[in-house]
Amino acid sequence: MAQVPIGPVATFFLCIIFAKFVHAWRSRSTVFVHGRTCRNSISHGGKMPLYELAVFGAPTAEQLKKLQEQLADACDRFKLKLGEEISLVVQPAEFRPGTRAAAAAIFFGGKDSVEIDISKSMDCESISILPVASNDASVATEIPASLRRLNCLFVDKVSPERIFNALLECVGLLPRQRRVFLSYRRNEATAAAVQLFSELSARQFDVFLDTQGIGPAVDFQETLWHQLCDVDVLIMLETPKYFESRWTSAEYGRALAKGIGVLRVQWPDTTPSIHTGTASLVELVKDELDELGQLGLPAVERICSQLENVRSLSHATRHLSMVTAVQDAIEQVEGKIDCVGSNRSMYLTLRSGRKLVIQPTIGVPTSLLLQETFERAAGEESAVVYDHFGLKRSWQVHMDWLAQKVPGTRWVKKTEAVWDFGGWEAM
Repeated sequence: MAQVPIGPVATFFLCIIFAKFVHAWRSRSTVFVHGRTCRNSISHGGKMPLYELAVFGAPTAEQLKKLQEQLADACDRFKLKLGEEISLVVQPAEFRPGTRAAAAAIFFGGKDSVEIDISKSMDCESISILPVASNDASVATEIPASLRRLNCLFVDKVSPERIFNALLECVGLLPRQRRVFLSYRRNEATAAAVQLFSELSARQFDVFLDTQGIGPAVDFQETLWHQLCDVDVLIMLETPKYFESRWTSAEYGRALAKGIGVLRVQWPDTTPSIHTGTASLVELVKDELDELGQLGLPAVERICSQLENVRSLSHATRHLSMVTAVQDAIEQVEGKIDCVGSNRSMYLTLRSGRKLVIQPTIGVPTSLLLQETFERAAGEESAVVYDHFGLKRSWQVHMDWLAQKVPGTRWVKKTEAVWDFGGWEAM
């Protein structure tokens, strides 16, 4: 669904709240303001992880093995050091993460797990908990009563990749919004596109389909590009004449330009394009398409399963690209990066000695992101670095207006980061 800028009245009150936060944070001691929580920060004689994960319940040996394999893969993708920057503990007697760490727990339902009281081991109110049951009917016999208010995932309905990605979402390594963009030719794949819209939506993906996501009396193309900017993956329905349309060709090209992951669903008897060699592939066979042009269930399941992997890799790659851009910009103006904190905030010192907290982001920036960045900065100046290409002009005007109303925080375009950091004091 299209994001709608916050209304003027709500924004007015948000600005008042922000101003109060500024006063409150800046009235604190200088020691607190400059006590940055960073990678490799020392606490009680040891290294404090930025991300702390715990496993409770009754996981099977296979579930634990898969979880550990997935965590190792995620560390590689997100460039995190296992045991130092991200930690995993299994059935701990006590799980008390650092106050500035992003933490989450996963509870696997199983034999006798319903009687387990994890409130003795952790604070169930302040730490996200992901309950996982064998199936819908097993919740009452596998999940403790205190956790049943939380939405569960079911092993018989979702893949292990979906379960692990949900855990990453709990600590902010992946966005909770699971957005995908369906790119297709209407005269070749409308039935399959509509079917995938329904199937993916049922699996809690936020799916953009041009015929469903753009209202009347709006600029169609501007809205389409804006929506493309905010997705994790473009699902390309590669029918025989996909690249003969200037619009689908542009959707594919601009997804590459934004670094968005592409999942290529190749129709039978389609000659692969020389342009799609880097895209992930789901190859269809003839009997997976019926006479109406709809996909068979096995094909849908393969697409959904691979989509989880493409989404995770795409988000990690895009974020690292944004972080690299910030690093290059600050080094070019003779500043330095002091450390990286949880939620991947970057703590910088400019050549003048001025301290900044930077939040690199991908997708469409929102007022909520600006608020969260401001609060994490704890009184220091802060900024959100983003890629402005493809965003609606009206959205960017709103962003600029909001930043003017909120003291101490700014928006910085990725392409202008070196210029802005170099002349920060004059802005």
